Amino acid sequence: METTPAFEGLRCVDCEETFDPDEATHRCPDCDGILDPTYDYDALDVTRETFESRRFDSMWRYEELLPFTRDSAVSMNEGGTPLVECPKLADEMGVGEVYIKDEGRNPTGTFKDRGQTVAVTAAVQHGAEEVALNSAGNAGQAAAAYAGRADLHSHVFLPSRAGFTNKAMVNVHGGDMNIVEGRIGDAGAAYADAMDEHDDWYSVKTFVTPYRHEGKKTMLYETVEQLDWEVPDAVVYPTGGGVGLVGMHKAAEEFRDLGLTDELPAMYAAQAEGCAPVVRAFEEGRDVHEPWDAPDTICGGIEIPDPGASPMILDALRESDGGAVATSDDDILEAAAVVAKREGVEMGATCAAAASGAWELSEQGEFGEDDTVVLLNTGSANKDADVIRSHLMSKGI
Repeated sequence: METTPAFEGLRCVDCEETFDPDEATHRCPDCDGILDPTYDYDALDVTRETFESRRFDSMWRYEELLPFTRDSAVSMNEGGTPLVECPKLADEMGVGEVYIKDEGRNPTGTFKDRGQTVAVTAAVQHGAEEVALNSAGNAGQAAAAYAGRADLHSHVFLPSRAGFTNKAMVNVHGGDMNIVEGRIGDAGAAYADAMDEHDDWYSVKTFVTPYRHEGKKTMLYETVEQLDWEVPDAVVYPTGGGVGLVGMHKAAEEFRDLGLTDELPAMYAAQAEGCAPVVRAFEEGRDVHEPWDAPDTICGGIEIPDPGASPMILDALRESDGGAVATSDDDILEAAAVVAKREGVEMGATCAAAASGAWELSEQGEFGEDDTVVLLNTGSANKDADVIRSHLMSKGI
């Protein structure tokens, strides 16, 4: 494998056993726990100037803190997305500064590209010929795109409610698209059945591959550098499976431990009231969630009733002195429209949970008047503009 010098291997977050990345490709061979890439940080010789001296053109500019070399990456120059200052939102929330990290500028229009570039690179290095996953939509589209670029076959299992754009582009990228009646859990069951029948398929499913959250941690690296190495006081993240939130918290710890920054941003999980297992677990002081019995939200991208990595999410929220918030579908869609009208940023319908959640958190007094708050827009509004427009039409606009 073409790995970076500091990449040591994979550690199970449950049993804490460590494994050679050549041999352990997915979940822990001993206990089926989630595997997390580890590094020899003492061997790293990086400073702020190391990264500042490079073009801001791709997340792979941080390759020392990623498992694979930039030269070996299956990449389309993902990352390097803008951090958009939003002074009107800052005034309305009563804080010092608000920024939106606009992940809609990625190659397939969402932050999922950051995870799939690393996951598909791992698949290639492990000699895979076919990759597979279930997805609410965006991750499936990204997987099909990166698989196509790597000359791999992709098998994508989507719930029937997935958006038209996702379905169309899986096909356009040459993926084998499987539409499953129902919701994300039904697509997951169909994917699991197919994996049982095809032991040569390589999974690029979230927290099955160890590498998707590793790619998404680069969102935090970029944010801090774009703020001239100032750590934001709060990051509000639209949370379903929580991959990006977990990755960003890990990145913040890495930058702090490497002496590049001094502190951690408070991480906040924003969910929809119709499916908020992380919020409920956080408020009840639990270490793991209880599955949400009857998910009911229009925000399909975060409608994850049984997030398998909830202990990692909850740890990140508590270790960073953050929190969790849930808002209604109506408030989320309204937030998407308000942000577009007042600041011009096109937040996806699901992604606007971050903006809606931030408004609610500000009303709860979570933010100080001088705080810098970063909202993650995890995907472009082009994916589901019809949903936001329908919301406006229902109000006679």
